[in-house]
Amino acid sequence: MPALNPAIGTASRQLALGLAMLLLCCFGTAQAQPRAVTPRGPLAADENANINVFKNVSPSVVNITTLENQRNLFSLDIFQVPKGTGSGFIWDEHGLIVTNFHVIQGASVARVTLFDQSEWNAKLVGAFPDRDLAVLRIEAPREKLKAISIGSSRDLLVGQRVYAIGNPFGLDQTLTVGIISALNREIQSVNQRTIRGVIQTDAAINPGNSGGPLLDSAGRLIGVNTAIFSPSGASAGIGFAIPVDEVNRIVPRLIRDGKITRPSFGIQAASPQVHAALRLPKGIAVVGVLARSPAEAAGIKPFLRGQKGEIIAGDVIVAMGNKLITSVDEFLEVIERHNAGDTITVTVLRSGTTVELPVKLGAAE
Repeated sequence: MPALNPAIGTASRQLALGLAMLLLCCFGTAQAQPRAVTPRGPLAADENANINVFKNVSPSVVNITTLENQRNLFSLDIFQVPKGTGSGFIWDEHGLIVTNFHVIQGASVARVTLFDQSEWNAKLVGAFPDRDLAVLRIEAPREKLKAISIGSSRDLLVGQRVYAIGNPFGLDQTLTVGIISALNREIQSVNQRTIRGVIQTDAAINPGNSGGPLLDSAGRLIGVNTAIFSPSGASAGIGFAIPVDEVNRIVPRLIRDGKITRPSFGIQAASPQVHAALRLPKGIAVVGVLARSPAEAAGIKPFLRGQKGEIIAGDVIVAMGNKLITSVDEFLEVIERHNAGDTITVTVLRSGTTVELPVKLGAAE
């Protein structure tokens, strides 16, 4: 057998190696190519609903940034530092903006950023800390001001879909979706007054969402996002919103008067401790009646001490109109829904007997 030429063996090996590298290169190149896109088909109905709500309402939602004045300890110069951020919404084409009171509380300056990213200095029109609401005004052109659509909160149902739009953590506008988890909740305002009829939702409400709108599936305002229940400060699935019917009652009065002024009634109520010590039924025990007040004119009688220190029973207010009264908060809530000159039928317990007294409210306090 003739001997093999070493040069031929080497050439064969090099050819085989080259073919292997070529195949590997071609195979690897094929794997590195982008995959073909699989058509997804049309969006689901609920996705389209989410998109439409965000698209339609976003132009009505604003970002609010607040600043506060501080004094340089060495030069005594005044300078401004960021205080906080929140959300709000356009009430009308005149530049009125509604937000939470706590968003602007203590601020020296507030700036509003509209949907088109234009910034405007805001002036405070009015505030009502008892309901955590405030109204600002900006001097922006009407074509930039798309007023939000107003809905109703009296006919809401647990389980309804809701949307929250705002600027959590100072980010650009975001949308979160959830349901109404409960109705008629109670929360405390910044001045410890009870806010009743509050909407509870599981739509994520994070810092920065405060003052933004809670919307129904039609994109109508049904509440103002005001608080979350979370030890960490981030959304834990429990958020609260002030109902729009309350907002729609208060905001026009803030625009007109700058504050909510209650008509005068003219009583002093017993403290909860005194009420409990006297073992009285639920209501407001009257321990003082102002001279020449509506309460005095109506014949309301206060609890008194006799000459020997004994307690002389007076009136306990148990109802006003059709509403039962069990606390001072409820009493004040009824009063602030009326104007001077209105007459309210006040039901009192007097020596075990129910007595109805018409009280004509006096000039605002």
